[in-house]
Amino acid sequence: MQNTNAMIQDPVDAVLEVGLKDLWYPVCPSSFVKEKPISLRRLGYKMVLWRDAVSGKVNALEDHCPHRGAPLSLGVNLGDRIACPYHGVEVRQDGTVTRVPGSPGCKLEGSKAARSFHVAESNDAVFVFNATDPHLASPPPLRLPEQLTSPEWSSFLCYTEWGCDYRYVVDNVIDPMHGAFLHKQSHSMAEGEISADFQLRETPTGFFFEKKGQRDVNFDWTEWMDLGIHLMRLEIPYPKTGGPGGNFTIIGSYTPITNRTAGVFHWRARKVSGWQRDTWRFLYKNRLEERHWNVLEQDRLAIENMEPDANKREHLYQHDMGVVRLRRVLKTLASKQLESAKK
Repeated sequence: MQNTNAMIQDPVDAVLEVGLKDLWYPVCPSSFVKEKPISLRRLGYKMVLWRDAVSGKVNALEDHCPHRGAPLSLGVNLGDRIACPYHGVEVRQDGTVTRVPGSPGCKLEGSKAARSFHVAESNDAVFVFNATDPHLASPPPLRLPEQLTSPEWSSFLCYTEWGCDYRYVVDNVIDPMHGAFLHKQSHSMAEGEISADFQLRETPTGFFFEKKGQRDVNFDWTEWMDLGIHLMRLEIPYPKTGGPGGNFTIIGSYTPITNRTAGVFHWRARKVSGWQRDTWRFLYKNRLEERHWNVLEQDRLAIENMEPDANKREHLYQHDMGVVRLRRVLKTLASKQLESAKK
């Protein structure tokens, strides 16, 4: 007889599976959203996104008409609102039903009956605030690190989707040790020791997980940051043949699509300005980008081919301290979210 208790999902795991609330998440590259509405599954929701033809602003609602549940993504873009294809019900970007053509003046008109999402656009990506309150008036501002905001830096967005729970991607990035093995044939990660001692170092916004006594040799450290958006930062040393700008910085953020699909966002950045900026951008597009995709593909193949329950059957050791620490942080945040929901 099947053990039904074993089939009940842990509440903390259920929270983490779809993404913590009250945080910003990247949901797609900016190029995905044009005037024609699109439908995306993200963060446990089916969303409709569209771009206002006049203002250029991206809007987002749950892809569910409050009348009968038809997909708004099949509807008509009316600028700051969208008209459902099924009965013409018009829903504004803040979730308010503004017009019911089939029954003018009915109680549905004027109600905030649809879940809305606050949207920000930056660095070639669309970000959504995953609010607990479906009609939150004003979210905190989107905060990004200097590598994505300072004019002294230049970056490219690399977006892909991996066939795994997004938490496996997070585990991969907080683990610098895999670079010396999985990426040992890489043009930038062939150096350094294949064994190392690690340490955790606290910061005001998170922590570093880093190799002791080895810096600027390989993938030697990862920083996890909570800026109201969860981000990860790492550096890869680059030879002079890789162009100006010193070490190559990667800023990462990872978004649940389903429990078997993750949106993987990596911004590849270097500190360059003037002619060096132009040189770096030319080199990246003409020489380096393909190499970087090859490295990322090595990660994808390793992670996608893990069993879904691989993290339930682990034997961890010293260089997995970062994985353990970050999982503990996320579980604590999920537990607080559950407690807050009870009040």
